[in-house]
Amino acid sequence: MTATNSTVSPTEAVQQGAAGSSFYSAMRLMPKSERQAMFAIYAFCRMVDDIADNGVGTRDERRRELLDWRSDLAQLYADGKATRSAFLLETIRQYSLRKEDFLAVIDGMEMDVAADIRGPDLATLDLYCERVASAVGRLSIKVFGMDEDAGFALAHHLGRALQLTNILRDIDEDAAIGRLYLPREYLERAGIPCQDPLAAIAKPEIDRVCRDVASLAHEHYEHSDRVLKSRPKGRIRTPRLMGAVYREILRRTEIAGWAPPRSRVSLPKSQLLLKVLRHGLA
Repeated sequence: MTATNSTVSPTEAVQQGAAGSSFYSAMRLMPKSERQAMFAIYAFCRMVDDIADNGVGTRDERRRELLDWRSDLAQLYADGKATRSAFLLETIRQYSLRKEDFLAVIDGMEMDVAADIRGPDLATLDLYCERVASAVGRLSIKVFGMDEDAGFALAHHLGRALQLTNILRDIDEDAAIGRLYLPREYLERAGIPCQDPLAAIAKPEIDRVCRDVASLAHEHYEHSDRVLKSRPKGRIRTPRLMGAVYREILRRTEIAGWAPPRSRVSLPKSQLLLKVLRHGLA
């Protein structure tokens, strides 16, 4: 991610860019030190995600960029003397964040860099969600102060639920850059070839495929609800709010449907405020 002012840190740049979003609203529920830690994690995710998604450079060049991040993180964990990841040092030490979770996020970005994902099988889609979403959840639950047993279970299910919701909301944007994250098994069952993402999502049968993926997302939301309802140790208002907001986005998207033409669903600010009040004060 490129900041317009070179004196702005990655964490500050992300905080400025996220203002007004559901992510920012959820972070506002946290004490300042924890909120800054979450913005640091999010800054890392944005920076490596930009390498995978911005289309700058060849695939080999982007792969080398991600390899540089791996080396930099290794240096950070070895002696704290890193360059690009130095902004993470305080957060890592304060919350005992695991290197393997940061590396898992990079693994997910490498899946996008290696080739445009088009109709992955269910196992590959689940692996992708594990890396780009649930790994971020495992970093986050450390900041939330959760124990690993309940926290990692929450990260597993809520991360997948949120990522599947994003995939369903962004099918047009993804297809425009040559990607189609909907599972091959569901596409084949609907008789939709996956080689051409734009052609695939133009078929009316895509609605049934997306509704099947939505069912998967709902299963993960239900599992995450069970973890949260067990009232585990830690600050659970933030993940509870994120789950509520994205579940509502999924519900509204289901009502609109996925048959073309589509419009991207978002939650109005008034509804977002109600969610914040309900889940932030509970």
